Amino acid sequence: MINFITARMRIWRANRSKIQTMMRDGFRKAGCAMLWRKHVRLIILLSTLITLCCGIATAHAGEKPALIAAASGLRFAMDDLVETFERDSGRRVSVSFGSSGNIARQIRQGAPYEVFLSADERSIADVAKAVEIVSDGALYAIGRLALFAPKGSPLAIDANMDGLRRGVREGIIKRFTIANPGHAPYGRAAREALVRGGLWEKIQPMLVLGENVSQAARFAASGPVEGGLLAYSLVKSPAYEKRGRHVLIPPEHHAPIRHRMAVLKQAGKSARAFYAFMTSPAARTILARHGFSLPRQE
Repeated sequence: MINFITARMRIWRANRSKIQTMMRDGFRKAGCAMLWRKHVRLIILLSTLITLCCGIATAHAGEKPALIAAASGLRFAMDDLVETFERDSGRRVSVSFGSSGNIARQIRQGAPYEVFLSADERSIADVAKAVEIVSDGALYAIGRLALFAPKGSPLAIDANMDGLRRGVREGIIKRFTIANPGHAPYGRAAREALVRGGLWEKIQPMLVLGENVSQAARFAASGPVEGGLLAYSLVKSPAYEKRGRHVLIPPEHHAPIRHRMAVLKQAGKSARAFYAFMTSPAARTILARHGFSLPRQE
């Protein structure tokens, strides 16, 4: 996109006088000299805006993409976040996804990420013990848990999981998926909800664990499971809405899924700009659209 804009700007600047002359002559031949005078200011304004756009597009063209590590529950939201940031800033971003616990381990072992978008606060604290981060980070979103059943599943879904409880008791549910609670925040939230519902002990033999919540969602949508407790931000997407049904789990059924982010000391200008963008009104609007609750800004 940046290269496209840059090329168009070069054509405009190289031929600006010729284009303006042709437009003026065209107006005059058509007997529209007055109309030309009224629009000359608009043409000058457009020229200025195009030049400014070119400046934004080329100012950061030589910079390396910012290396962002993001919790997998952000997968669909990040598409819109990155598109908006790159369009408005002219900077580039490269995103890697995983469970928050696994990303934290990778950073502690030397992975060169510059910004870490975690789905919890524990993982940020773990990173801060091993490597230097800038401040304590910032809370940028609060996740929601949803019960999902793929098309054709006999699982009856409801917010209190009565249908799941009945399905387990009657042997209707054979396999059920959640993210691994050992290192995935949504897996821990799912375990808490199942414990609260009196289901944890009975459902454990049926569990198919995803390495992260995105993998668990794929199991639920296309794998041999009858349902799963997953990130609402994933199952509310068009890709999953056409593959099954979902219902939100009340937030009081598990500890809050508090998404915190941190910028690491080695972060460059593009990474720091993206970190700042994540608490902007534009980013918060995108996160809300993808099903996240918004915390009060710190």
